[in-house]
Parts: sequence; structure tokens; C-alpha cells
Amino acid sequence: MIINDIISLDRTQCSVECHSKKRIFEKISEIAVLQSPELDQVEVLSSLLGREKMGSTGIGNGIAIPHGRIKGLSHMIAVILTTNSPIDFDAIDSQAVDIFFAILVPEEQTSQHLEALSGIAKKLSNKDIVKAIRKAENKNEIVAALA
Repeated sequence: MIINDIISLDRTQCSVECHSKKRIFEKISEIAVLQSPELDQVEVLSSLLGREKMGSTGIGNGIAIPHGRIKGLSHMIAVILTTNSPIDFDAIDSQAVDIFFAILVPEEQTSQHLEALSGIAKKLSNKDIVKAIRKAENKNEIVAALA
């Protein structure tokens, strides 16, 4: 999986004003639906929240990779956000999160889902990439850091 295949400037936002875990999930689902009108915002939000109830998607170092399976989705998409201040997210290292790389996956794509999570985690384990994302002043700079 190539990350550039699932990211888009239209689904990337920088320095979002958000103060809670639930609100960040609402924001992710709003952005996803704006750019992919065939999606149902309630279904996207429900999928993300349902997965999060199984355990935090906060992977540490101020990063979370929320994800959900969506029935009827034709291809995997990503929504990338940074927040202007970190959010308490119950991450594995107990650090607040300010980088969110959410993925929405067609319900039947199990192996692709796991491959995407692995690829994103690997990419975000690069300290230079994470530093560039945190320094980004706009969505173009976030996407460029991930390229």
C-alpha cells in the first residue's frame, strides 16, 4: 500500500480547534463525508467510535490512527488532522495526541486494512516525518511530509 494513494488535500486539515476525543471523531467523519458524499456521517462516526471502544488507537508519541470499516465504501480513504493543542486520548504511552491519521476501509478488505495500518504506523515512526507534520502550517505541508 502506498500512502499517497489514500491521502488527499481535501481530507487533510492543519491546526484544528478541538478539545475532546469524541469531537475529533466527529470532525473526521464530517471531513470524510464532505469529500465522499456516498458515505453516511453517522455510520462513519459509529464505526470509528466502535473501534475505539475496543481499545485506544493512540499509538504513542502524540499520534493516533483511528480506523473503521465501512459497508459499501469502494476504496480506502484517509483523513489527516493536526490539532492546535494535544487532546487526551488514552494513548498507550498516556501522552495527549495532536496528529490523527484516520483510515476508512471497505468492510471486506481485511488484509488491506491491516497492511494500511502497518504502513501508516511505520511511516509515522519516522521522527523527521512527525517533526515536519507538527511544524506544518497548512495542509499542503502535512501532505508533503507524508509523501
